[in-house]
Amino acid sequence: MSTEVLPSDAPVNAYGTPLIDAGELVPGARVLIKDETRYASGSHKEPAARAVVARAASDGYDRVVIATCGNYGRAMAMASAAAGMACTVVLPAGWSDGGAFMRAAGADVHLVPGTYEDAVDESRRLALADGSVDGNVDGPYVDAVFAGHGVVVQALHRALAEPPAALWIPVGNGTTIIAVHRQLRALRWSVPIHGVGSAANNPVVTSWPGEYRTLPPEDVVTTDHNQPLVNWHALQGPEAMAAVADTGGAVHGADDEQLRAAATLLSRHGARPTAAGAVALAGLLGHARTTPLTGSHVVLLSGR
Repeated sequence: MSTEVLPSDAPVNAYGTPLIDAGELVPGARVLIKDETRYASGSHKEPAARAVVARAASDGYDRVVIATCGNYGRAMAMASAAAGMACTVVLPAGWSDGGAFMRAAGADVHLVPGTYEDAVDESRRLALADGSVDGNVDGPYVDAVFAGHGVVVQALHRALAEPPAALWIPVGNGTTIIAVHRQLRALRWSVPIHGVGSAANNPVVTSWPGEYRTLPPEDVVTTDHNQPLVNWHALQGPEAMAAVADTGGAVHGADDEQLRAAATLLSRHGARPTAAGAVALAGLLGHARTTPLTGSHVVLLSGR
């Protein structure tokens, strides 16, 4: 297969972020790493944040309010600052870096006790209270969120001569999977989507391949390694599962040990995601232990 693979130190450009050829990390298959951590915010959510801010500005808002586990908050803080938009980020206390990056980028950070879902509830209350716009991934600008996340597929379409054998994508709320699925259909690319999340700590992972069911909040275990992947209710979980099923893909879980091992392996190829940011590769490696793989597999790195 002919490809135009960017070097690992390539800057963000018309292709988005680098596509690194990692060779045969898996026997019989070629692994291509789409390093979305190279955005200034360190998050694959940056194009989505930019799209939301642009819509908010065009609709006359001067502040956007969101909840985050860390990645979306960093991306939104930077996108808002670049556009001269005020930004409020609600973060569960003790998560990520406590909001330090977001504050440094100019955002107002509210820490709340509890889970990501509690942060979402508080962000919606704040947005309503002061007449700001709800910029959450399932809010009124959800179409802009999907458009932003779909940029990665457009970049792959330009870089690859033919569709890869599979796309491996992190699972949190399911937003990225839905966006990727929509872009694949628009481009008429037939590619199985494999979603990978924190084993036992995300309802998309625990429900697959059955009916979507939320998890008991008290059963979800958050660690320093899995934070961005953890929730008891994935905001767009059912649609994400339907998208994966439509492509003939599957959903996989990875534990913290697998996340850390994948991040270590990626560092040898010039990519330095967090453990959670390496989850897609962790899922691919785990799946390859029991299932022979062939062709080119694209792995999306989500955060650093």
